[in-house]
Amino acid sequence: MKSTSSSSHRTRHVPQRTCLGCRQIKAKRELIRIVNTPGGNLEVDITGKKAGRGTYLCPILECWEAGLKGNRLDYALRTSFNQESRQQLMQYAEEHLRGAASGPGKKTG
Repeated sequence: MKSTSSSSHRTRHVPQRTCLGCRQIKAKRELIRIVNTPGGNLEVDITGKKAGRGTYLCPILECWEAGLKGNRLDYALRTSFNQESRQQLMQYAEEHLRGAASGPGKKTG
């Protein structure tokens, strides 16, 4: 007779996403989401649940610089953004991620 007790524990699925800057695959909660809202605005989504097409960046300033360079962001979000929107995102990164670049999670090589 089979036992109905839950002796085998299931491991919880951890969603993974790719950073737009460094192209590393990490857990979704470790990354910061940038979303193109249905209204056409570009926003940083801390919760990861806002409506719209999104892309992810590591909480490292170098990844933000690489991700916002060229047309990577435009391609990922399938639209084009003006320079002002990019500057607002870089300003956010500089204000919120200043200490992160020298922390233990610093990207190497």
